[in-house]
Amino acid sequence: MTRSATTRATDDAPLFPLRSVVLGAFVPTLVLEIGVGAMLPVVAVTATGRGASLTVAGLVTALLPLGKILFDLPAGSLATRLGDRTAMLLAGGVAVVAFSTVALTSALWGLAAGVLALGASSAVFNLARQSYLTEITPPLRRARVLSTLAGVHRIGLFIGPFAGAAVIAATSVRGAFWLGAVCALLAVAVVAVVPPERDGGEAPGRTGRVTRPRASIAQVAREHRRLFATLGVAILLIAAVRGARQTVIPLWGEHLGLDAEVTSVIFGISGALDMLLFYPAGKVMDRFGRLWVAVPSMLTMALALALVPVAHTPAALAVVAALLGIGNGMGSGIVMTLGADVAPADVRPTFLSVWRLFQDTGDALGPLVLAAGAALGSLAAGIWAAAALGGASTAALVRWVPRYSPLADLTGRGRRRRDADRARV
Repeated sequence: MTRSATTRATDDAPLFPLRSVVLGAFVPTLVLEIGVGAMLPVVAVTATGRGASLTVAGLVTALLPLGKILFDLPAGSLATRLGDRTAMLLAGGVAVVAFSTVALTSALWGLAAGVLALGASSAVFNLARQSYLTEITPPLRRARVLSTLAGVHRIGLFIGPFAGAAVIAATSVRGAFWLGAVCALLAVAVVAVVPPERDGGEAPGRTGRVTRPRASIAQVAREHRRLFATLGVAILLIAAVRGARQTVIPLWGEHLGLDAEVTSVIFGISGALDMLLFYPAGKVMDRFGRLWVAVPSMLTMALALALVPVAHTPAALAVVAALLGIGNGMGSGIVMTLGADVAPADVRPTFLSVWRLFQDTGDALGPLVLAAGAALGSLAAGIWAAAALGGASTAALVRWVPRYSPLADLTGRGRRRRDADRARV
Protein backbone atom coordinates (compact mmCIF):
# COMPACT_ATOMS: atom_id res chain seq x y z
CA MET A 1 0.00 0.00 0.00
CA THR A 2 1.32 3.47 -0.91
CA ARG A 3 1.83 6.25 1.60
CA SER A 4 -1.15 8.20 0.31
CA ALA A 5 -3.38 5.13 0.46
CA THR A 6 -2.24 4.38 4.00
CA THR A 7 -2.85 8.00 5.01
CA ARG A 8 -6.36 7.89 3.52
CA ALA A 9 -7.07 4.63 5.36
CA THR A 10 -5.97 6.19 8.62
CA ASP A 11 -8.08 9.31 7.99
CA ASP A 12 -11.15 7.26 7.01
CA ALA A 13 -11.00 5.01 10.07
CA PRO A 14 -13.68 5.83 12.65
CA LEU A 15 -12.52 8.20 15.38
CA PHE A 16 -14.28 6.13 18.05
CA PRO A 17 -14.20 2.44 16.99
CA LEU A 18 -17.25 0.73 18.48
CA ARG A 19 -15.48 -2.28 19.95
CA SER A 20 -12.19 -0.97 21.24
CA VAL A 21 -13.08 2.59 22.29
CA VAL A 22 -16.84 2.94 22.79
CA LEU A 23 -17.53 -0.47 24.34
CA GLY A 24 -14.01 -1.06 25.64
CA ALA A 25 -13.66 2.24 27.51
CA PHE A 26 -16.47 4.79 27.17
CA VAL A 27 -19.44 2.63 28.20
CA PRO A 28 -17.74 1.06 31.26
CA THR A 29 -16.59 4.51 32.35
CA LEU A 30 -20.07 5.99 32.00
CA VAL A 31 -21.88 3.33 34.01
CA LEU A 32 -19.23 3.17 36.72
CA GLU A 33 -19.22 6.95 37.16
CA ILE A 34 -23.01 6.95 37.40
CA GLY A 35 -22.62 4.62 40.38
CA VAL A 36 -19.97 6.83 41.95
CA GLY A 37 -22.07 9.93 41.33
CA ALA A 38 -25.06 8.29 43.00
CA MET A 39 -22.96 7.55 46.10
CA LEU A 40 -21.08 10.84 46.56
CA PRO A 41 -23.96 13.02 47.83
CA VAL A 42 -25.00 10.52 50.53
CA VAL A 43 -21.66 9.47 52.06
CA ALA A 44 -21.69 12.19 54.73
CA VAL A 45 -25.40 11.65 55.45
CA THR A 46 -24.84 7.91 55.81
CA ALA A 47 -21.89 8.48 58.13
CA THR A 48 -23.86 10.73 60.48
CA GLY A 49 -26.72 8.22 60.37
CA ARG A 50 -24.28 5.60 61.63
CA GLY A 51 -23.22 7.68 64.59
CA ALA A 52 -20.40 9.82 63.21
CA SER A 53 -19.93 13.46 64.10
CA LEU A 54 -19.73 16.04 61.32
CA THR A 55 -15.94 16.04 61.61
CA VAL A 56 -15.75 12.26 61.29
CA ALA A 57 -18.25 12.34 58.43
CA GLY A 58 -15.96 14.74 56.60
CA LEU A 59 -13.02 12.41 57.17
CA VAL A 60 -15.00 9.45 55.80
CA THR A 61 -15.83 11.45 52.68
CA ALA A 62 -12.13 12.27 52.27
CA LEU A 63 -11.29 8.55 52.18
CA LEU A 64 -12.31 8.42 48.49
CA PRO A 65 -9.56 10.77 47.23
CA LEU A 66 -7.21 9.34 49.84
CA GLY A 67 -7.75 5.85 48.43
CA LYS A 68 -6.88 7.15 44.96
CA ILE A 69 -3.66 8.74 46.19
CA LEU A 70 -2.61 5.65 48.15
CA PHE A 71 -3.16 3.32 45.19
CA ASP A 72 -2.01 5.48 42.28
CA LEU A 73 1.50 3.99 42.35
CA PRO A 74 0.46 0.35 42.98
CA ALA A 75 -2.01 0.73 40.11
CA GLY A 76 0.85 1.12 37.65
CA SER A 77 2.58 -2.04 38.86
CA LEU A 78 -0.70 -3.94 38.74
CA ALA A 79 -1.48 -2.84 35.17
CA THR A 80 2.06 -3.76 34.09
CA ARG A 81 1.80 -7.24 35.58
CA LEU A 82 -1.75 -8.08 34.53
CA GLY A 83 -2.34 -5.92 31.46
CA ASP A 84 -4.67 -2.94 31.20
CA ARG A 85 -7.87 -4.83 30.46
CA THR A 86 -7.38 -7.37 33.24
CA ALA A 87 -6.60 -4.55 35.67
CA MET A 88 -9.87 -2.86 34.69
CA LEU A 89 -11.76 -6.08 35.36
CA LEU A 90 -10.13 -6.48 38.76
CA ALA A 91 -10.80 -2.85 39.71
CA GLY A 92 -14.43 -3.15 38.68
CA GLY A 93 -14.79 -6.28 40.80
CA VAL A 94 -13.36 -4.48 43.81
CA ALA A 95 -15.83 -1.63 43.22
CA VAL A 96 -18.73 -4.13 43.27
CA VAL A 97 -17.50 -5.48 46.61
CA ALA A 98 -16.98 -1.96 47.99
CA PHE A 99 -20.48 -0.77 47.13
CA SER A 100 -22.01 -4.00 48.43
CA THR A 101 -20.08 -3.77 51.71
CA VAL A 102 -21.50 -0.32 52.40
CA ALA A 103 -25.02 -1.44 51.49
CA LEU A 104 -24.93 -4.64 53.56
CA THR A 105 -23.35 -3.29 56.75
CA SER A 106 -24.80 -0.87 59.27
CA ALA A 107 -21.53 -0.02 61.01
CA LEU A 108 -19.42 3.05 60.36
CA TRP A 109 -16.38 0.87 59.65
CA GLY A 110 -18.23 -0.74 56.72
CA LEU A 111 -18.87 2.65 55.18
CA ALA A 112 -15.28 3.77 55.72
CA ALA A 113 -13.82 0.56 54.32
CA GLY A 114 -16.11 0.66 51.30
CA VAL A 115 -15.31 4.29 50.45
CA LEU A 116 -11.55 3.68 50.81
CA ALA A 117 -11.75 0.55 48.64
CA LEU A 118 -13.75 2.45 46.04
CA GLY A 119 -11.02 5.09 45.88
CA ALA A 120 -8.43 2.36 45.39
CA SER A 121 -10.44 0.67 42.65
CA SER A 122 -10.96 4.02 40.90
CA ALA A 123 -7.20 4.58 40.86
CA VAL A 124 -6.58 1.24 39.16
CA PHE A 125 -9.53 1.49 36.76
CA ASN A 126 -8.73 5.05 35.66
CA LEU A 127 -5.05 4.35 35.08
CA ALA A 128 -5.64 1.13 33.16
CA ARG A 129 -8.34 2.79 31.05
CA GLN A 130 -6.06 5.73 30.17
CA SER A 131 -3.15 3.43 29.37
CA TYR A 132 -5.38 1.22 27.20
CA LEU A 133 -6.72 4.13 25.15
CA THR A 134 -3.26 5.63 24.76
CA GLU A 135 -2.06 2.27 23.47
CA ILE A 136 -4.72 1.88 20.77
CA THR A 137 -5.26 5.51 19.69
CA PRO A 138 -3.12 7.18 16.98
CA PRO A 139 -1.32 10.26 18.38
CA LEU A 140 -3.06 12.61 15.94
CA ARG A 141 -6.46 11.60 17.38
CA ARG A 142 -5.37 11.21 20.98
CA ALA A 143 -6.71 14.49 22.33
CA ARG A 144 -10.21 13.96 20.92
CA VAL A 145 -10.43 10.43 22.31
CA LEU A 146 -9.12 11.35 25.76
CA SER A 147 -11.15 14.56 25.99
CA THR A 148 -14.25 12.55 25.10
CA LEU A 149 -13.30 10.08 27.82
CA ALA A 150 -13.11 13.00 30.26
CA GLY A 151 -16.51 14.15 29.00
CA VAL A 152 -18.00 10.70 29.54
CA HIS A 153 -16.61 10.80 33.08
CA ARG A 154 -18.32 14.16 33.67
CA ILE A 155 -21.61 12.96 32.19
CA GLY A 156 -21.63 9.93 34.47
CA LEU A 157 -20.99 12.03 37.58
CA PHE A 158 -23.74 14.43 36.44
CA ILE A 159 -26.34 11.71 35.89
CA GLY A 160 -25.41 9.76 39.04
CA PRO A 161 -26.91 12.06 41.70
CA PHE A 162 -30.23 12.23 39.85
CA ALA A 163 -30.35 8.45 39.38
CA GLY A 164 -29.42 7.99 43.02
CA ALA A 165 -32.12 10.42 44.16
CA ALA A 166 -34.73 8.47 42.21
CA VAL A 167 -33.62 5.16 43.72
CA ILE A 168 -33.48 6.62 47.25
CA ALA A 169 -37.00 8.03 46.85
CA ALA A 170 -38.25 4.57 45.90
CA THR A 171 -36.27 2.64 48.53
CA SER A 172 -33.88 4.17 51.08
CA VAL A 173 -30.41 5.68 51.28
CA ARG A 174 -28.96 2.19 50.92
CA GLY A 175 -30.49 2.12 47.45
CA ALA A 176 -27.81 4.54 46.22
CA PHE A 177 -25.10 2.06 47.19
CA TRP A 178 -26.96 -0.85 45.58
CA LEU A 179 -27.25 1.25 42.42
CA GLY A 180 -23.47 1.73 42.58
CA ALA A 181 -22.95 -2.02 42.90
CA VAL A 182 -25.16 -2.70 39.87
CA CYS A 183 -23.35 -0.05 37.82
CA ALA A 184 -19.94 -1.47 38.75
CA LEU A 185 -21.15 -4.98 37.84
CA LEU A 186 -22.38 -3.73 34.47
CA ALA A 187 -19.01 -2.07 33.83
CA VAL A 188 -17.22 -5.34 34.58
CA ALA A 189 -19.61 -7.25 32.32
CA VAL A 190 -19.04 -4.89 29.38
CA VAL A 191 -15.25 -5.05 29.71
CA ALA A 192 -15.40 -8.84 30.04
CA VAL A 193 -17.52 -9.49 26.95
CA VAL A 194 -15.81 -6.99 24.62
CA PRO A 195 -12.76 -8.61 23.02
CA PRO A 196 -9.81 -6.20 22.85
CA GLU A 197 -8.00 -5.30 19.65
CA ARG A 198 -4.69 -4.70 21.42
CA ASP A 199 -4.95 -5.29 25.12
CA GLY A 200 -2.69 -2.61 26.50
CA GLY A 201 0.56 -4.53 26.35
CA GLU A 202 -0.67 -8.09 26.73
CA ALA A 203 0.78 -10.42 24.20
CA PRO A 204 -1.71 -12.17 21.92
CA GLY A 205 -2.51 -15.74 22.65
CA ARG A 206 -4.04 -17.76 25.45
CA THR A 207 -1.59 -17.01 28.18
CA GLY A 208 -2.19 -13.27 28.22
CA ARG A 209 1.29 -12.81 29.67
CA VAL A 210 2.47 -9.23 29.88
CA THR A 211 5.29 -8.23 27.49
CA ARG A 212 6.14 -4.86 29.06
CA PRO A 213 9.47 -4.58 30.89
CA ARG A 214 9.23 -4.64 34.69
CA ALA A 215 10.61 -1.22 35.56
CA SER A 216 10.14 -0.25 39.18
CA ILE A 217 8.30 2.90 40.19
CA ALA A 218 11.48 4.29 41.73
CA GLN A 219 13.41 3.64 38.53
CA VAL A 220 10.81 5.36 36.33
CA ALA A 221 10.56 8.31 38.71
CA ARG A 222 14.34 8.64 38.80
CA GLU A 223 14.80 8.43 35.02
CA HIS A 224 12.11 11.08 34.42
CA ARG A 225 12.66 13.18 37.53
CA ARG A 226 13.23 16.39 35.58
CA LEU A 227 9.96 15.98 33.71
CA PHE A 228 8.02 15.25 36.90
CA ALA A 229 9.69 18.18 38.69
CA THR A 230 8.55 20.56 35.94
CA LEU A 231 5.57 19.38 33.91
CA GLY A 232 4.42 17.23 36.83
CA VAL A 233 4.22 20.35 38.99
CA ALA A 234 2.12 22.04 36.29
CA ILE A 235 -0.27 19.07 36.36
CA LEU A 236 -0.49 19.27 40.16
CA LEU A 237 -1.41 22.96 39.91
CA ILE A 238 -4.08 22.27 37.28
CA ALA A 239 -5.61 19.57 39.46
CA ALA A 240 -5.53 21.85 42.52
CA VAL A 241 -7.51 24.52 40.65
CA ARG A 242 -10.01 21.90 39.51
CA GLY A 243 -10.31 20.49 43.01
CA ALA A 244 -11.01 23.97 44.36
CA ARG A 245 -13.70 24.43 41.72
CA GLN A 246 -15.62 21.42 43.05
CA THR A 247 -15.73 22.92 46.55
CA VAL A 248 -15.85 26.68 46.12
CA ILE A 249 -19.47 27.02 44.95
CA PRO A 250 -21.02 25.06 47.88
CA LEU A 251 -18.75 26.84 50.36
CA TRP A 252 -19.49 30.33 49.06
CA GLY A 253 -23.19 29.50 48.80
CA GLU A 254 -23.11 28.52 52.46
CA HIS A 255 -21.23 31.75 53.25
CA LEU A 256 -24.00 33.74 51.55
CA GLY A 257 -26.69 31.78 53.40
CA LEU A 258 -28.24 30.34 50.24
CA ASP A 259 -30.67 27.45 50.46
CA ALA A 260 -29.23 24.07 49.56
CA GLU A 261 -31.62 23.84 46.60
CA VAL A 262 -30.36 27.13 45.15
CA THR A 263 -26.72 26.09 45.56
CA SER A 264 -27.45 22.74 43.92
CA VAL A 265 -29.05 24.43 40.90
CA ILE A 266 -26.08 26.79 40.51
CA PHE A 267 -23.66 23.87 40.79
CA GLY A 268 -25.71 21.92 38.23
CA ILE A 269 -25.58 24.80 35.74
CA SER A 270 -21.80 24.87 36.07
CA GLY A 271 -21.60 21.11 35.52
CA ALA A 272 -23.87 21.23 32.49
CA LEU A 273 -21.72 23.86 30.77
CA ASP A 274 -18.63 21.85 31.67
CA MET A 275 -20.00 18.81 29.80
CA LEU A 276 -20.75 20.67 26.58
CA LEU A 277 -17.16 21.47 25.62
CA PHE A 278 -15.29 18.18 25.82
CA TYR A 279 -15.30 17.32 22.10
CA PRO A 280 -14.47 20.84 20.83
CA ALA A 281 -11.61 20.90 23.35
CA GLY A 282 -10.16 17.69 21.95
CA LYS A 283 -10.58 18.85 18.35
CA VAL A 284 -8.70 22.08 19.04
CA MET A 285 -5.91 20.17 20.82
CA ASP A 286 -5.49 17.77 17.91
CA ARG A 287 -5.68 20.53 15.28
CA PHE A 288 -3.62 23.34 16.83
CA GLY A 289 -1.84 21.99 19.92
CA ARG A 290 -2.44 21.29 23.58
CA LEU A 291 -1.66 24.77 24.86
CA TRP A 292 -4.39 26.36 22.74
CA VAL A 293 -6.79 24.70 25.17
CA ALA A 294 -4.75 24.48 28.36
CA VAL A 295 -3.86 28.17 28.66
CA PRO A 296 -7.37 29.64 28.04
CA SER A 297 -8.83 27.02 30.38
CA MET A 298 -6.58 27.91 33.30
CA LEU A 299 -6.85 31.66 32.75
CA THR A 300 -10.64 31.46 32.63
CA MET A 301 -10.78 29.40 35.82
CA ALA A 302 -8.35 31.73 37.59
CA LEU A 303 -10.50 34.72 36.65
CA ALA A 304 -13.70 32.98 37.72
CA LEU A 305 -12.22 31.99 41.09
CA ALA A 306 -11.01 35.55 41.65
CA LEU A 307 -14.57 36.80 41.03
CA VAL A 308 -16.26 34.42 43.49
CA PRO A 309 -15.65 36.59 46.60
CA VAL A 310 -17.28 39.58 44.89
CA ALA A 311 -20.43 37.58 43.99
CA HIS A 312 -22.92 38.53 46.70
CA THR A 313 -26.19 37.45 45.09
CA PRO A 314 -27.43 34.12 43.70
CA ALA A 315 -27.47 35.56 40.18
CA ALA A 316 -23.90 36.78 40.43
CA LEU A 317 -22.74 33.46 41.85
CA ALA A 318 -24.53 31.66 39.01
CA VAL A 319 -22.64 33.75 36.43
CA VAL A 320 -19.30 33.02 38.10
CA ALA A 321 -20.16 29.32 38.40
CA ALA A 322 -21.03 29.25 34.70
CA LEU A 323 -17.65 30.81 33.90
CA LEU A 324 -15.96 28.15 36.05
CA GLY A 325 -17.82 25.42 34.17
CA ILE A 326 -16.82 26.86 30.80
CA GLY A 327 -13.19 27.16 31.87
CA ASN A 328 -13.07 23.60 33.15
CA GLY A 329 -14.84 22.29 30.05
CA MET A 330 -12.27 24.03 27.82
CA GLY A 331 -9.57 21.89 29.40
CA SER A 332 -11.43 18.60 29.22
CA GLY A 333 -8.91 15.78 28.89
CA ILE A 334 -5.83 18.01 28.97
CA VAL A 335 -4.16 16.21 31.89
CA MET A 336 -4.69 12.76 30.38
CA THR A 337 -3.60 13.95 26.93
CA LEU A 338 -0.37 15.50 28.17
CA GLY A 339 0.35 12.34 30.15
CA ALA A 340 -0.23 10.23 27.06
CA ASP A 341 2.02 12.52 25.00
CA VAL A 342 5.03 12.18 27.29
CA ALA A 343 4.58 8.62 28.64
CA PRO A 344 7.25 6.19 27.31
CA ALA A 345 5.50 3.29 25.57
CA ASP A 346 7.63 0.59 27.22
CA VAL A 347 6.80 1.65 30.80
CA ARG A 348 3.54 3.49 30.18
CA PRO A 349 1.41 2.19 33.10
CA THR A 350 4.18 2.78 35.64
CA PHE A 351 4.87 6.26 34.27
CA LEU A 352 1.17 7.14 34.28
CA SER A 353 0.83 5.94 37.87
CA VAL A 354 3.33 8.60 38.96
CA TRP A 355 1.59 11.10 36.68
CA ARG A 356 -1.78 10.37 38.26
CA LEU A 357 -0.25 10.72 41.72
CA PHE A 358 0.54 14.34 40.87
CA GLN A 359 -2.98 14.76 39.50
CA ASP A 360 -4.82 13.23 42.46
CA THR A 361 -2.59 15.00 45.00
CA GLY A 362 -3.43 18.32 43.38
CA ASP A 363 -7.11 17.41 43.34
CA ALA A 364 -6.97 16.92 47.11
CA LEU A 365 -4.85 20.05 47.62
CA GLY A 366 -7.37 22.45 46.08
CA PRO A 367 -10.09 22.05 48.74
CA LEU A 368 -7.41 22.20 51.45
CA VAL A 369 -6.36 25.66 50.22
CA LEU A 370 -9.94 26.85 50.61
CA ALA A 371 -10.26 25.19 54.01
CA ALA A 372 -7.03 26.79 55.18
CA GLY A 373 -8.35 30.23 54.27
CA ALA A 374 -11.60 29.57 56.12
CA ALA A 375 -9.73 28.27 59.17
CA LEU A 376 -7.62 31.45 59.23
CA GLY A 377 -10.76 33.55 59.20
CA SER A 378 -11.03 34.49 55.51
CA LEU A 379 -12.66 32.15 53.01
CA ALA A 380 -12.18 34.87 50.38
CA ALA A 381 -8.42 34.77 50.95
CA GLY A 382 -8.42 31.01 50.41
CA ILE A 383 -10.38 31.45 47.16
CA TRP A 384 -7.98 34.10 45.91
CA ALA A 385 -5.08 31.80 46.76
CA ALA A 386 -6.70 29.12 44.59
CA ALA A 387 -7.07 31.72 41.81
CA ALA A 388 -3.35 32.44 42.12
CA LEU A 389 -2.69 28.73 41.60
CA GLY A 390 -4.55 29.08 38.30
CA GLY A 391 -2.16 31.81 37.20
CA ALA A 392 0.81 29.75 38.33
CA SER A 393 -0.44 26.72 36.39
CA THR A 394 -0.72 28.83 33.24
CA ALA A 395 2.86 30.04 33.58
CA ALA A 396 4.08 26.51 34.25
CA LEU A 397 2.30 25.13 31.18
CA VAL A 398 3.67 27.81 28.87
CA ARG A 399 7.16 27.28 30.26
CA TRP A 400 7.34 23.49 30.21
CA VAL A 401 4.80 21.89 27.89
CA PRO A 402 6.56 22.70 24.56
CA ARG A 403 9.80 21.19 25.92
CA TYR A 404 8.18 17.80 26.55
CA SER A 405 5.33 17.57 24.06
CA PRO A 406 6.04 18.71 20.47
CA LEU A 407 2.30 18.43 19.71
CA ALA A 408 1.51 21.12 22.31
CA ASP A 409 2.60 24.68 21.74
CA LEU A 410 1.35 28.15 20.85
CA THR A 411 3.58 28.90 17.87
CA GLY A 412 2.62 26.38 15.19
CA ARG A 413 5.40 23.84 15.80
CA GLY A 414 2.72 21.36 16.84
CA ARG A 415 0.99 21.58 13.50
CA ARG A 416 4.28 21.18 11.65
CA ARG A 417 5.05 18.11 13.78
CA ARG A 418 1.60 16.74 13.04
CA ASP A 419 2.03 17.23 9.30
CA ALA A 420 5.48 15.59 9.45
CA ASP A 421 4.03 12.61 11.31
CA ARG A 422 1.26 12.31 8.73
CA ALA A 423 3.79 12.38 5.87
CA ARG A 424 5.72 9.51 7.45
CA VAL A 425 2.65 7.26 7.65
